[in-house]
Amino acid sequence: MSNAREATETTAYIALGANLGDRAETMREAVRRLDATEGVRVTACSSAYDTAPVGPPDQPRYLNAVAAVRTALPARALLATLLEIERALGRERSTTRWTARTIDLDLILFGDCVEVGGDASAGSLSVPHPRFRERAFVLVPLAEIAPAARDPVTGERIDSLLRACPGRSDAVKAGPLVDLPLR
Repeated sequence: MSNAREATETTAYIALGANLGDRAETMREAVRRLDATEGVRVTACSSAYDTAPVGPPDQPRYLNAVAAVRTALPARALLATLLEIERALGRERSTTRWTARTIDLDLILFGDCVEVGGDASAGSLSVPHPRFRERAFVLVPLAEIAPAARDPVTGERIDSLLRACPGRSDAVKAGPLVDLPLR
């Protein structure tokens, strides 16, 4: 029975970010809620990294991390779960891009799935995340927990993408985010 369940599960990677309120605690709570979701199990979580914001310069620095999950949920259902966790933790979506936020959860990779759909906040799905290859604040923590994972579009390993990414020196390791297992 366990083998049948594992055969239907997919490994996904979720980027977490926050720059308002108690950043670390909000991110820990997001990981706890994700792990408490039926059909989702957090299997790894990177350290937290302090990074400069992308977008308007007059906002606080971010805390970023990446969590690996095994899930029986389809990609769209996992995305819906991420959006619900964001709402529950006080995320207010803005029409302005790259504004400060209490929590940001992005589906970066979902197995070898490639699907292009547009704006995640509108329920559209784009996986792999369309800009993850150029974001050191995603690649640094992702490479910490899954250096050999591959981008299903380019076939490149995450550690290779990180070496080619500018700005990785800005990410400052702030320490562990959560202790696993959560359950």
